[in-house]
Amino acid sequence: MIAILKKEINAFFASPIAYLVIAIFLLLNGLFLWLFKGEFNILNSGFASLSPFFLLAPWILIFLVPAVTMRSFSEENKQGTLELLVTKPISLLQIVLGKFFGSFLLIIIALIPTLLYVYTVYQLGNPIGNLDLGSILGSYIGLLFLVAAYTSIGVFSSAITNNQIVAFISAVFLCFLFYIGFEGIADITSSNFIEQLGISYHFKSIGRGVIDTRDIIYFISIVLLFIMATERKLNNKKTNTLNLRYIIIGLIVILGLNLVGQYVYQRFDLTHDKRYTLSKATKAIIDKVDTPIIVDIFLESDEFPSEFRRLKAETQQLLEEFSAKNKQIKFTFINPIEDEASRQQNIQQLTQRGLTPMQLAVEENGKSSYEVIFPWALASYKDTTVKISLLKNKLGASQEELVSHSIQHLEYAFADGFSKLINPKNKKVAILKGNNQLDNKYIFDFVKTIRDYYYIAPFTLDSVATNPTKTLNDLKAYDLIVSAKPTEAFTENEKFVLDQYTMNGGKSLWLLDAVAMDQDSLQNNTGKAIAIPRDVNLTDFFFKYGARVNPVLINDLYSAPITLAVGEGSEARFQSFPWFYSPLVNPQSKHPIVNNLNLVKFDYASQIDTLKNNNVSKSILLQSSVLSKIDGVPREISLDMTTQDPDPKQYKNPNQNLAVLLEGEFPSAYSNRIKPFSLNNTKEKSIPTKMILIADGDVIKNDIGKNGPLELGFNRSTGQLYGNKEFLLNAVNYLLDDNGLINIRSKEISVAFLDQEKVASNKTLWQVVNIGLPLILLGLFGVVFNAIRKRKYS
Repeated sequence: MIAILKKEINAFFASPIAYLVIAIFLLLNGLFLWLFKGEFNILNSGFASLSPFFLLAPWILIFLVPAVTMRSFSEENKQGTLELLVTKPISLLQIVLGKFFGSFLLIIIALIPTLLYVYTVYQLGNPIGNLDLGSILGSYIGLLFLVAAYTSIGVFSSAITNNQIVAFISAVFLCFLFYIGFEGIADITSSNFIEQLGISYHFKSIGRGVIDTRDIIYFISIVLLFIMATERKLNNKKTNTLNLRYIIIGLIVILGLNLVGQYVYQRFDLTHDKRYTLSKATKAIIDKVDTPIIVDIFLESDEFPSEFRRLKAETQQLLEEFSAKNKQIKFTFINPIEDEASRQQNIQQLTQRGLTPMQLAVEENGKSSYEVIFPWALASYKDTTVKISLLKNKLGASQEELVSHSIQHLEYAFADGFSKLINPKNKKVAILKGNNQLDNKYIFDFVKTIRDYYYIAPFTLDSVATNPTKTLNDLKAYDLIVSAKPTEAFTENEKFVLDQYTMNGGKSLWLLDAVAMDQDSLQNNTGKAIAIPRDVNLTDFFFKYGARVNPVLINDLYSAPITLAVGEGSEARFQSFPWFYSPLVNPQSKHPIVNNLNLVKFDYASQIDTLKNNNVSKSILLQSSVLSKIDGVPREISLDMTTQDPDPKQYKNPNQNLAVLLEGEFPSAYSNRIKPFSLNNTKEKSIPTKMILIADGDVIKNDIGKNGPLELGFNRSTGQLYGNKEFLLNAVNYLLDDNGLINIRSKEISVAFLDQEKVASNKTLWQVVNIGLPLILLGLFGVVFNAIRKRKYS
């Protein structure tokens, strides 16, 4: 077998056609990947990825492999040397394997120069080396299995004819049929089984760096099938018929092997960030889907810039993973503005459904234009439809950064949407009233948002004075309590009820103002107000749990602006000024509540100390910037601050805690103390529970417009949308999350970009290198090979 393998290689490279075939393969790859404009151009894509090569290679190999294998047996048949070969002390199977591995090795030699592409992308990455080598390794492994399948088909095609041209055409047809033909038939018949017979179905996964034993078994089955068929064809050459019995037995074995592989399998995600490995929480949700979930994705256009083409590709790949896990998940990409006749009508209809369009800046040939897109998906299950946002807003972020943040958000976005569809609401949230908390109109958007997940109801502690036991029992029926900016002090009875609620495992979200001050207080003729401490009688309460909200104000240079009227009468105009008592917090923590979150806006926030006096875990969620300071109160606050330049040297109190998560077994605030009232089952220590403390009540407050409440986090003056709503939704979901779905948000997906400056300055050089150098290397190989061959046989 080894002798035949060597003979194949020597015979192939002794012919100038061999070099022509490989040169055409390398030239086509080089032109499509580095020169021609289109979806395969790596330099224009903007991403440090070789995925365009692994998408293009199967199509070019459809022609390269048959060109290499077409002479394997057809030439032997034509020259009559096959009969002589059969007389040698070697089995037909060894002959076939020798031809197969000879051709297979030849294709590998042709692929070796493409490693230059890896080096190029490695050097052009931002920074250098920003390349997922694990994904590339897995993709090359997938390409080798694809080549093996094509080679076995090509060797078989060569064995059924004496004519090389016929062998080439037959192999091209069969490779095309197995790669994409079954997928086309499956589209017509809507048969998933037929689709799985195709090579493309299995290469999609393995070709992006995910090694699945089911795909490996499939490729090995294709190779074995055609090698058996070739061996039987040669064995029955005289009668020119195939031994059907032998083939049928082989098919049964192969099908049985694939059937077992569908139930007993392993997946190995070789990507650096494990982006194609679904979390357990996601899988648990998908497994519950028993009727089709239809997903329509509107992220479709031929005019997308490279960043949004990547977002579309990542969305498609993720949904393919979902679909592979459960065939009930079906998805379609739709371009709602493709048809000019219905363009405006579709835009209006989608906007009315809450799917806000976005304008993209598209740079092409030095000219700028704008493209309208809808970065949304609609998922429908039974009679319910939810909208899923594919784009994560991030103030000040470039389009590249937006896409990077959005890709990290995709799995959670779809898993969360599917969860809302298939999981009925079963948790209850109480909005505390009775201590002068924010009016309903100011928390309207927050309540509206969490209402999609949980049952919501107001709850007052007024009945504590007359029947505290009943009040506590009623409160226990809720899984979470939310207290939004209370301004009236809590009584000891009320605190004891809240304490025992926590001891029994109740979760809570507290938004407290330790300083009495807000923007409305400045709306007077003087533009001044006095900020004073506000005591709602909860200091000892939280101190026992391990936190303390201090009556101070955080003054932060990284802040949101305030809009003021400048001038008088007809000369008046609105102008924005920096307002350092409105910190803009850029979350630095990787905790799932705040990971990959937009800026959160605070107003007159206080500072939180965490105490090491118990075993409760404290996680800092949000902090002020490095350029912040602490202002004590009482203090006069004046709008005149907007005209004064701050002294950065005074901002010496960086990273002040603004939001803290407490988790664990809480000690009772009333342990070793006289209780305000008697209770039958008083607990001194809680079961494991959670609590979030935020040192600003206005984080949850939405503005009121002419037509009612505005979206939480939306600033009318600047038109900016801050991350307050998502932060609070994540907080509530984390507190009530039993299946770990919110933890998907901490999954890091790294998107590698090319260094555009380096690409622009050296573009021609890299094009010449990647197109010309592989051809030069091939020529040098040919010269050396033939020199060695002549010397050997001279």
